[in-house]
Amino acid sequence: MSLQENVVPMEPHRSALIRTDRCIGALLVEEGKLTPREVERVLERQRKEHTRFGEAAVRLGLISEDDVRFALAKQFDMPHFTPASEGPSRELVAAFAPFHPRTEELRALRTQLLIRWYNPENGRKALVVASPENGDGRSYTAANLAIVFSQLGARTLLVDADLRKPRQHQVFALPEGQGLSTILSGRTDHKANFPVPGMTRLSVLPAGPLPPNPQELLSRPAFASFMKDLNAIYDVIIIDTPPARHFADVQSVTFRAGDALVVTRKNHSSVATTQKVIRDLAATGARVVGTVVNEY
Repeated sequence: MSLQENVVPMEPHRSALIRTDRCIGALLVEEGKLTPREVERVLERQRKEHTRFGEAAVRLGLISEDDVRFALAKQFDMPHFTPASEGPSRELVAAFAPFHPRTEELRALRTQLLIRWYNPENGRKALVVASPENGDGRSYTAANLAIVFSQLGARTLLVDADLRKPRQHQVFALPEGQGLSTILSGRTDHKANFPVPGMTRLSVLPAGPLPPNPQELLSRPAFASFMKDLNAIYDVIIIDTPPARHFADVQSVTFRAGDALVVTRKNHSSVATTQKVIRDLAATGARVVGTVVNEY
């Protein structure tokens, strides 16, 4: 059986099926990249050279190739950030640079996860992203994976379960006043998650204020109940965690989620430590669906 035959289809949200029928010229005018008069110039050049609108506009020096790519992304309903977007970190390469080679690598990882992990009928749609140490690229991978899944049309939630040294509120420029810790302690409800502007099917639940008892909060029945509620709402749940070598929190979260992806860093993560993390996570009864090696 081929890998393609093993791919689990993802049912897109209804809004993901909507495509704009506006031409690239109208989109570029809307973004302020072209004026109506410049559009006429481009159309005249296009008729003479029998070329595409975007190519004609680039040849006239009116826009860049990046402008064309972003217009195409909008035309084909691929949510992304514009270069002028303020607030979110440029670490979100899948949102800021949807045509970058690193984004293609993230899409390849997404494809492998669709083949080897994603199976909502069997309750497999929550994935812990774990790593042995800080600095392995765990939060980067979790954030960008959430983005590329949302670009498929999946209702996606990124949960920051690192209640030790969280980063996702900084990466997405979110407030710190509420989040997972306030939900699990009963201080707020499930509305502590934040939709990401420009990413129509992505929400982020930040860690919230740092509690004195993170492992206890993540080990309580309230977390299991919360995960059950999230599974009923979202198509994909990506969970960021603290470094697994130092904190047993990761095992508690993985036990509730059911599946984990281990992220390591070339010339940084040791093989022995990585193997121990994989064994510890597997000991919870969860599946370790794969390992990613970062090189940067």
